[in-house]
Amino acid sequence: MSALQDAKLVVMGVTDLDKDALHIHIGLAVFFLSGLILRWPIRGGRPWLAALAVAALGEAWDILDMARGGAPQILAANWHDMWNTMLWPTLITAMAAWTQVLSRR
Repeated sequence: MSALQDAKLVVMGVTDLDKDALHIHIGLAVFFLSGLILRWPIRGGRPWLAALAVAALGEAWDILDMARGGAPQILAANWHDMWNTMLWPTLITAMAAWTQVLSRR
């Protein structure tokens, strides 16, 4: 098992979150923290790209781990994880860009 897989298991054990919930929380954390720390506006799309990059790297790592371990690849599961991670960052970015819901008054 790789360091990433070990870290996921530790975080899941400490937080009592399942894998799907962990994906949602990590996606939102990367999305908001990249915007906050790097001062990127949410509507600009860069926080969304940061979340996408982290999600894609994590899934690529999972695919490599599965290949190294000789386990069968279930790409639908990887797609599910990407979708799960990116749903809320995508909706929040769209709302910030195309509505007034998240604008300052």
